[in-house]
This record gives sequence, C-alpha cells and structure tokens, in this order.
Amino acid sequence: MTTPLRSDSSADASTGSRLVTPAQAWYAVAILTIANVSGFVDRQILNLLVRPIKRDLHVTDTEVSLLMGLSFVVFYSLLGLPIGRWIDRGHRPRIVALGAAVWSVMTMLTGTARSYAHLFIARVGVGAGEATLGPAAVSIIAEQFPRKKLGVAMSTYMMGTFLGSGVAYALSAFVVGRVDRPGLVHVPIVGDVFPWQLVFFYVGLPGLIVALLALTIREPRTLGTRMLRDEVSAKVPFADVWRYMRANARTIGALSFGFACSASVNYGVGAWLASFLIRTHEFTEVRAGLLIGVLTATLGPLGVVLGGRLTDALSKRGYIDAPLRVGMIGGLGMLIFAGLYPLVPSAIFAAALLVPVNIFAAMPWGAANAAIAEAMPPRMRGQGSAVYQLVVNLMSGILGPTAVALLTDKVFRDPLALRYSLSLSAVVGMTLALALLAWGRPAFRVTVQRLRDAGTNETAAAR
Repeated sequence: MTTPLRSDSSADASTGSRLVTPAQAWYAVAILTIANVSGFVDRQILNLLVRPIKRDLHVTDTEVSLLMGLSFVVFYSLLGLPIGRWIDRGHRPRIVALGAAVWSVMTMLTGTARSYAHLFIARVGVGAGEATLGPAAVSIIAEQFPRKKLGVAMSTYMMGTFLGSGVAYALSAFVVGRVDRPGLVHVPIVGDVFPWQLVFFYVGLPGLIVALLALTIREPRTLGTRMLRDEVSAKVPFADVWRYMRANARTIGALSFGFACSASVNYGVGAWLASFLIRTHEFTEVRAGLLIGVLTATLGPLGVVLGGRLTDALSKRGYIDAPLRVGMIGGLGMLIFAGLYPLVPSAIFAAALLVPVNIFAAMPWGAANAAIAEAMPPRMRGQGSAVYQLVVNLMSGILGPTAVALLTDKVFRDPLALRYSLSLSAVVGMTLALALLAWGRPAFRVTVQRLRDAGTNETAAAR
C-alpha cells in the first residue's frame, strides 16, 4: 500500500479566505455559478439545432462542428491571456459583469445572422464575452476558501456547466418543435429571420440580468490589509508567469494537456449526442433534448459534487495530488462507458449507459480548477488559469466536435457511422488523458508542496 504524501494541515491555501465571511464567499460562488449556467446555455443551445441549421444554411457536419467549436474557442482562448493579466490586478466582479453583458448581446445577435459567415462571427463574439468568466471565477473562489474546502467550492461553481447544458437541451426540446420549420418569421426592428434563430433571443436576454448580479459580488482585494492590496495589485509580467510555468513544465503541461484530452471527449459527446440519438435510434429532437437535458442537469451536478467531495476527502488524508487522482477516476469511467454507449443496439441500453457517462464526465472539473489554482502562486492565478484554459479550450473546442465530424465525413463517409466516430474518439482521448495525468502526478506533488512551504514561511515572516 502506498503511503500518501502529507502536507501542513494548518496552512491556509488562500490569504483571501481570511478576508471575507463564509456567507460572502458562498454568495460569490452562487452568483458565479448562475453566470456559468447562463454562459453554458448560450454556448450549448446550438447543439440541438443542427438539423435546421444544416437545412437552411446548406452546410455539412464538419461546418456545423466549426460553429460548435472553432468559432467559439478562438477568441475565448486567445483573449484569455490579456484578460488573465486584467484579472490579476483589476476589479474581478466588474470584469465578470462586462463579459456577461457581451456574451448575452452577441448571443442575441446570433439570432440576426443571415448567413453561415455571420453566424460564425456572432459565435466568435459569444466566446469573447465568456472568456472573462473562467479565469475570474477561479481567481475569486481560490482567494476566498481554504484548500481543504476548495474542492467543494470549485465543484459548486462547475455545477453551472452541467446545469447550463441541461437547461439548454431542455429549453431546446421545448421550443424546437415550434421553430423547426422552413421559411422566415418577422421580428420587429430585426427583420426576417429563420424560426430557429428566435431561440437565441430567448436565451440571450437573461444574461443581462446575470451581468447586474455579478456587480453585487464583493471584491476580496478591497477587504484586505494594505500589504495584501499592494501584493495583488502589483503587476506580474507575463514573462515571470511564463518563467514559472517553464520551471514547472511537467506539472502545468500534464494538467493542461491531460484535462484538455478529457475535455475534448466531453465536448465531442456534448456536441453530437443529440444527433447520435436522432440518427441511430430515431429519436425526435424533442425526445433527444429532454433525455439529454434531464441527464445533464441532474447527473452532471451529482458528478461534480462527488468529485469535489472526493478531492477534499483525499486532501484531508494528506494526498497532495488529490485533484489528479479524481481526474483519473473520472477518465477511467469515461474510457469504459463513453466508449461503449454508442455501440449498443438498444436505445434503452444506450440511455442507461449515459447515466455513468454523465457522472464520470463531470467528476474531474472541480478538481481540475482546484489543481491549477494550487499549482500557481496567488499573484499569477489569473494569468496561469488563462494559459490553462487556452490549452484546454482550444484543444477541446476544436478537436472535440471536429474530430468526431471528420471521422464521420472523411473516414467512415456515412452519417449513420456517427456512433463509431463517438466511440473511437472517446477511447483515444481518454487513454491520452489518463497517461498524461499519471505522468504529471509526481511533479504536481513537488510543485504544490513547494508553494505551500513558501506560503507558510511568508506568513511566519509577516507575523
């Protein structure tokens, strides 16, 4: 039996956790979770509209996959680095509010697109707005919770991902029958649009309320001592962040690329699951949307909470690499069940296998955010999280949906072969994820222990 590495149980992972009350900290998590729900509704709503989009814009599976992935993640990822610098020294709740307003307006502008190119550009704008949320949320939450509670806090925030996806599918299922028809409808001021574009107006407008709610979050930096305010407001050059990441290349690389491979599988499944059910098992869009919505909205949060509690439990037992262990457990479950569900002949059996798929897919994501927060010094968390999300989002957003589509279009050359594309991409992606996370565990333990020792020494010196 392997003895876990032990860490100083008294050291707090975050100075910021002493600067806010528990109620203030959990209020921030609640608002950020609502923002995450809103963002994922706007992001995922496209996935159940594949058939009317293909019909009205005359595009292929591969072109639709670029709307799902490339159009969104380009600015989402590339803007992450400058936004990360802004987050490390700016007023983070205001940054979140501005981002929510941008992605909501751009979602509604998606409803005005007249062509594939216009739709693509609008999706780029949605990604640009949502680029603010992830790094800001990770930075805010990590600063307000001690490390032994960080897993549950991050997991609560990540529940928004799955609640948002579930709401998007359920909402699509409710309205798709009303909007999936040929022809045009007239919208005052906007003019004539395709009926399915009305959905983007429905889901974009509530995001403006989220922007206002974000302004009610207290900025922890304004609550601290002069020393802390001076420390976090100091500009950390990206060259210093890059130097730190190069010095810890195995840790940061394994986290970024390991979780990126895992996210690629999740993104591919999320993008094409409805189409798989429709093509292979002859579901209607309404039935597919309801099934996916219910599974995602109920089992996704369950998986996130289980992952967060498991991370915290392992951390309390002294396992410094707890987040990576949880990531590997989720990856192993996905390797088995995500590789299997597309191949079974029965729709009922496939739906049953989607239960563990949803749980294991969700397990690692609170752990993943906790891992990158623990692996970066506090003043570099915004930029470090942005680099991590750059890798994860570019890989998963582009490779996830597009790899499945390319396998279907170019390798199997049959829309009904989507099932084989989903299975193959899941097995390959999760195998790579497991290998990378296993490779990074020893380095992660060293990196985190070094930061904890440095933090303990700085606290003692300040006293």
